[in-house]
Amino acid sequence: MRVLLVEDHLQLAESVAQALKSTGLTVDVLHDGVAADLALASEEYAVAVLDVGLPRMDGFEVLARLRARGKTVPVLMLTARSDVKDRVHGLNLGADDYLAKPFELTELEARVKALLRRSVLGGERQQRCGPLVYDLDTRRFTLGEELLTLTSREQAVLEALIARPGRVMSKEQLAAQVFGLDEEASADAIEIYVHRLRKKLDGHAVAIVTFRGLGYLLEHKDA
Repeated sequence: MRVLLVEDHLQLAESVAQALKSTGLTVDVLHDGVAADLALASEEYAVAVLDVGLPRMDGFEVLARLRARGKTVPVLMLTARSDVKDRVHGLNLGADDYLAKPFELTELEARVKALLRRSVLGGERQQRCGPLVYDLDTRRFTLGEELLTLTSREQAVLEALIARPGRVMSKEQLAAQVFGLDEEASADAIEIYVHRLRKKLDGHAVAIVTFRGLGYLLEHKDA
């Protein structure tokens, strides 16, 4: 799953990005509001972590423009401001959570995880497709009773598919979830990851089905 982090304090941005990446998330890091606004308008994110005090366009304006476009991506606001009015203003604009600086990285990780549960799994901790189970807290897949060993790219593809039950996802949509802004998104590479995943799912009552010209669907196969 892909997270956008927008923070102009470079050292803090690096620390937060590394903490989120260590949990298996793909993290895009930006440092100003205009870049954040453009990314949120053109890319798909599971969660955005947005600092209030950004150069060129502050976090409140970025959030307001995001919601005006009808985007519902959950937003965690970061701020050094302790004024209750600022927090209320952010929440009224559509922020989902607020975290005041300084904060512990473990608390930020927990808050991001809670927003992911809400946005990706509808508040549930687990998503199932037949014998395949995904646990958002541990970021692990089990197939039957066995832990499924996946590369980071395979994990990202399977997370995207299981989080959208009954929905066909194109190669381009999957690539947008797998590759960050600083990487070259390759729809052709998705075919390779899907091929590898099919081998790992083979023999079980779950499969990735191809809809020619449209994309892929994760499906529970009836016995």
